[in-house]
Amino acid sequence: MSHVIVIGAGITGVTTAYALLRRGHEVTVLERHPYAALETSFANGGQLSASNAEVWNQWSNVAHGIRWIFTRSAPLLLNPKPSWHKLSWLGEFVGQIRRYEENTIETVRLAIEARRHLFEIAERENIAFDLERRGLMHVYRDKASFSHAAEVNTLLKRGGLEREAVTVEEIKAIEPSLEGTFHGGFFTPRDASGDICRFTRGLAAACERLGGRFVHGVEVQAIRDAERGRVVAWQSVDDAQVKGELEGDRVVICAGVGSRRLAALVGERLNVYPVKGYSITVAVKPQDVDHAPRVALLDDAAKIVTSRLGDGRFRIAGTAELNGYNRDVRADRIAPLVNWTRRHFPKLDTSDVAVWAGLRPMLPGMLPRVGASRRARNVYFNTGHGHLGWTLSCATAEMIAGEMSA
Repeated sequence: MSHVIVIGAGITGVTTAYALLRRGHEVTVLERHPYAALETSFANGGQLSASNAEVWNQWSNVAHGIRWIFTRSAPLLLNPKPSWHKLSWLGEFVGQIRRYEENTIETVRLAIEARRHLFEIAERENIAFDLERRGLMHVYRDKASFSHAAEVNTLLKRGGLEREAVTVEEIKAIEPSLEGTFHGGFFTPRDASGDICRFTRGLAAACERLGGRFVHGVEVQAIRDAERGRVVAWQSVDDAQVKGELEGDRVVICAGVGSRRLAALVGERLNVYPVKGYSITVAVKPQDVDHAPRVALLDDAAKIVTSRLGDGRFRIAGTAELNGYNRDVRADRIAPLVNWTRRHFPKLDTSDVAVWAGLRPMLPGMLPRVGASRRARNVYFNTGHGHLGWTLSCATAEMIAGEMSA
């Protein structure tokens, strides 16, 4: 088998490395951070959510983005400052509206497959990551949004998802700690939640047991042709004078929002845009263990998701911000998450909260790019998973590893 260089040690890069190692390849993973899962895979919403597979390519979301431009706490925030990257991405996003149904069905099929692989991997490698297999519940505040959800549910079921409507009474029975006034909901019993960072690092350790090598603290500067395969040139993140090269038969780019730059190194256009999301993690005190939900939740109106991470943590995440590569954690974007938590879980002490922001690597059609480069021999992509990297990666890793092993 070949020596494969994987660029990126987030959830997508590590699952790709694992799938390749299981097929007998020699694998080296290059990562610019000192540890795996320190960017978008660090503190996301935590949901393994096939039920959240509906793509965003709808005219209603375009209208919301325009209407909310100057509302700093809005669920979707678009920085009006123009850039060619942003404008080209938005133009292609609109062009993909015609593929809304097709892409939604394809996404849910991938998510269901990924969920199966992830559970198998966790059991095989004995990875502890605060997994909760109690399902995921979407809640809706009015009849109109619930009716739209019913239409979406038809698409999701066409993709093979098991998801049923629930009444207000059933919402309370499924998650007694949730307070608020709702019209109805949908419940997906096979969805789950867990700590993406713990899973990714546990899987990285499994990769090392299988013979995989991780090189941390390096930034890829060039991907060049060699007589056999590819040469990847890098420099140290901490000291630009420290440089090196690594020879491999093939390269897989799994670098999140950095994938666009790396694709350009081999002459390929990959229109990944960084869409920022925020999360808070509430430290659940012993007296509050029953005051935070165990079931994963998604509030459609607020665009907020939640996950319970063991007894001691409660993760709340949401918002989408198109603001380039800005990684600032803004107080006015965190406040809606805290306020939502206090409103719906008033008995929960929120005095101890950790905040985070990460950049989701999104392609305009909301489906990831998985497969060989169109321009460069022996270069492959597994990237652009957007807000569903945790949900989809175990499937796309199998896809790319299968293609490379054929």
